[in-house]
Amino acid sequence: MLDSHCHLNHPDFAEDAAAAVERAVDAGVRCMVTVGYDLDSSTRAVEIASRHREVWAAVGVHPHEARAYDRAAEDRLRELARHPRVVAIGEIGLDYHYDFSPRDAQRAAFRRQLELADETDLPVIIHCREAHDDALELVERRPPQRRGVMHCWSGSVAEAHRAVELGLLVGVAGVITFKKRGQLADVVRGVPPETLLAETDAPYLAPVPWRGKRNEPSYLPHVIERLAQDLGYGTAETARLTEDNARTLFYRLGL
Repeated sequence: MLDSHCHLNHPDFAEDAAAAVERAVDAGVRCMVTVGYDLDSSTRAVEIASRHREVWAAVGVHPHEARAYDRAAEDRLRELARHPRVVAIGEIGLDYHYDFSPRDAQRAAFRRQLELADETDLPVIIHCREAHDDALELVERRPPQRRGVMHCWSGSVAEAHRAVELGLLVGVAGVITFKKRGQLADVVRGVPPETLLAETDAPYLAPVPWRGKRNEPSYLPHVIERLAQDLGYGTAETARLTEDNARTLFYRLGL
């Protein structure tokens, strides 16, 4: 199994990131992509990936932090992206739910990081909340050369089809196990199987039966199991499918 999106660089893992990696490996999770959300967390992601062969890193500035995205931040991300353990630019995107950064600043930071992904020849990991039209429009204007994933999908079936048409994959997190999961089951059945990734988004969104607790990569099997049920596939088949999809997207995993 491969956890395509987690945050072992989050303060919640400050005391036990190494132990969390061990628990994940014991649970069958052979690979984890730990994702940055600002410059400090991106640096920590690279440091953690350098210490654990099962962990790889993504570097980026989250829309919450978009107001701080400037030339110096871009130069630092460019430097981090050169590290051989970095597999993607992310997480980047738009968040109109909280609007912690002004929307024009979010769009500008997203656009510039899409350009940085092309410059560094890396795929993108996109955060999108209540902003699918604008996010997909920006991707349509400058589609990433190495494709990308809309992580922790929360949009409609129609929006998922549009994302797939633009070359994006669909990330499925612990929300798939919730009773209230919106259109997610219809989405996973409606898009091509080769566009699905499995993720935990740890420490957030712990799947049932751990909902409300700190999430971690070792809980990925619960996501895979429910995803398999919705697809009508076997659990092992779904684990292989989502891992193969992730390895195709994050091509540096094979280097």
